[in-house]
Amino acid sequence: MTLVFLPFYRTLNVTSAYEYLERRFNVAARMMASALFILFQCGRVAIVLFLPALALATVSSIDVTVCILLMGVLCVIYTVLGGIEAVIWTDFIQTIILMGGALWALVAIVLRVNGGVGAMIGEAGAHGKFFQTVPWTFDVAIATGWIIMLGSIFNNLFPYTASQDIVQRYVTTPDRQTAAKAIWTNALIAGPAQAVFFAIGTALFVFYRHHPERLDPAVPIDGIFPLFIVNELPAGVAGLIVAGIFAAAQSTLAGSLNSIATVWVTDFHRRLRPRTSDAACLKLARWVTALVGGVGTGIAVVLAQVEVRSLWETFIAVIGLFGGTISGLFLLGVFSRRAHGTGALVGAIASALVVGYTYVNNLTVFWLYSVIGVASCVILGWVASLLLPGPRMAPDGLTVYTRKRANGFVPAADRLAFIKKGETE
Repeated sequence: MTLVFLPFYRTLNVTSAYEYLERRFNVAARMMASALFILFQCGRVAIVLFLPALALATVSSIDVTVCILLMGVLCVIYTVLGGIEAVIWTDFIQTIILMGGALWALVAIVLRVNGGVGAMIGEAGAHGKFFQTVPWTFDVAIATGWIIMLGSIFNNLFPYTASQDIVQRYVTTPDRQTAAKAIWTNALIAGPAQAVFFAIGTALFVFYRHHPERLDPAVPIDGIFPLFIVNELPAGVAGLIVAGIFAAAQSTLAGSLNSIATVWVTDFHRRLRPRTSDAACLKLARWVTALVGGVGTGIAVVLAQVEVRSLWETFIAVIGLFGGTISGLFLLGVFSRRAHGTGALVGAIASALVVGYTYVNNLTVFWLYSVIGVASCVILGWVASLLLPGPRMAPDGLTVYTRKRANGFVPAADRLAFIKKGETE
């Protein structure tokens, strides 16, 4: 990421990540990626709103719909007033609160299990709740170890290469080195952070096997952790952890809303009305933030009325359904010199149709949606570029090969071709 995609965003001086797609391919590719990104973020906003609202409803007498409305309004207000600066600083503070509370909760759960860590690991493993019990085959019908690993790689490919909410952090840092440090820091923290939350889920399974009388059967899966926090932890600690859950949600929501506003104003409004002043665009961005916040809140309210097996699984599926096609467009543009605008557009449309067909007909597990989206977009887009008329070489500075040449460095393969050409003349 730091060696390939980050230099593109820094040197091209883009506001929206999808400006690159217009320069590399055409306007249609940019518009399609932007539209898919907005749809993805609307779904993401709804899911992220519903989760903490469910937590609050579980530990209080407040209706989950009221919780969703309160969270949605508060998040829209501080995102509209603060912009990207508010997003970045709240990200930093809220991450500390969340991880501190999660570690405290994990220790508290383990201390309440007879036998401690050893007993917890043994019992979890005996009931198939540990990673080593996952089958290591390539059966696409189930979530095997290899399928999960492959899906995780491609799911993480989208936010770090083609998602505006992450890219806008690349371009707001003072220089490339600072942005690269931020990416590496996040990469080093992400693994242990995910391990902590998976460990909490495993520890909760063991705890409630030992104390089934403390588990309310009416509580949904996503509400079990908040139930433990309120019933088993001291009031002050419980408040801190619940605040951490809300903090993480608000941070994610703010980033999503801000990025949608940026994409709408940059990719759509300025194209239709290029003479709009910066002040008018800022005002429009705030209205878009409020509107999308309202739409996301409405979708979250709908989610609260239907039965969802796991919101985490739903979120992974949403990434695959929308993010795979967008990532495929960027990979096709950056790593292929032969791909052109018409071919890329064919690949993107075909990718969206393939992933949608896979989802509707339940052909495989949700982990593979992003893999299918990326692979179909890149392969079909490249083949279409070979078959359909269009430019046979990408503009200089817009692929990994010509970007180096534009900066004064000629790749070894090109230098060798130049030498051979000189020998034959």
